[in-house]
Amino acid sequence: MNSGFALLLAFAIGVVCGLRSMTAPAVVAWAAHLGWIHLSGTPLSFMGSTWAVAVFTVGALFEFVADQLPTTPARTAAVPLVARIAMGLLTGACLGAAGGAVFWLAALIGASGAIAGAFGGYQARVGLVRALRVPDIAIAVPEDLVAIGLGLFLVSRL
Repeated sequence: MNSGFALLLAFAIGVVCGLRSMTAPAVVAWAAHLGWIHLSGTPLSFMGSTWAVAVFTVGALFEFVADQLPTTPARTAAVPLVARIAMGLLTGACLGAAGGAVFWLAALIGASGAIAGAFGGYQARVGLVRALRVPDIAIAVPEDLVAIGLGLFLVSRL
C-alpha cells in the first residue's frame, strides 16, 4: 500500500475520534481482531486482543449514552479534547502501521485529525441543531452512525 494513502487514512480515523472518541478505537480493535488489518509484529498488536475489543466496545457504548446527557461537557473542553487526541494518536498509529507508513508519523497525523474532527464536528452539530430547530438528539444519533460508518469504511480500505 502507498504510505501516503495510509497517512490519509490515519488523518480520517482521527476525524472519527474527534466525533466520538471511543468509536474509532473500537472499530480499529474489531478490525485487528477479525484480521481486517494486520498489526502483528508491531507495538500495537494488543489492539487485536479480546480485552482491547471488549474495553473499547464498552467505552464506545458508554459514550453513545453519555453523549446524550445534559451534564456531558463539550468535546472541545480540555478533558474530552485530550481524550480525543490520545485516541487519534492510537488509532492513527494503528492504521499507519497496518498500511506500511511510519507509525509515529501516522500517530501525529491521527491526532491532528482528532482535533479537526472535534472542532469541526462540534460546529456542525451546533449549527445543524440551530438551523433545523431540532433537539440535540436528532443530530447526535445520526452523528453516531456517521462515526461508526466512516470508521468501518476506513478500516476496510487497508
